[in-house]
Amino acid sequence: FLAKHYIFFMIKILFICHGNICRSPMAEFVMKDLVQKANLQDKIYIESAATSTEELGNGMHRGTVTKLRQENIPFTNHRARQITAQDYNNFDYLIGMDEENLYYMNKRWSNDAENKISLLLEFANLYRDIADPWYTGNFDKTYADIQLGCQALLEKLKERI
Repeated sequence: FLAKHYIFFMIKILFICHGNICRSPMAEFVMKDLVQKANLQDKIYIESAATSTEELGNGMHRGTVTKLRQENIPFTNHRARQITAQDYNNFDYLIGMDEENLYYMNKRWSNDAENKISLLLEFANLYRDIADPWYTGNFDKTYADIQLGCQALLEKLKERI
């Protein structure tokens, strides 16, 4: 009972990309690793989701799995899920990877009254997309951008904790 309700007091982050098999789960596990190393896992809760239905139920892309292993980032058996109407109320930060993600996020949650929606790289004062390695094949570049964004996000969150 207490564990289930404890999450209410945590800062909750939802990383979002198109299919939830490449970028957003990579960001989820990179951020979980950074949070664990900062000993803040009891203060920050992290998940990821997709804007589309194309990959629902599928595991992470092999390129994402390979890159996380190369970087010694622990991960669990992730399965793609789509964003829901309830996610807006359940999360404090709704973080997309590119402008297309933002378009669909704003379509799903028509009024971002609480200003929860942003791009990951905005936290690093960069206003550009994180390229989708599904198309580019460059998981190293995607990882570098995600690492940069997640580190900047963690620094911002430390100010709130």
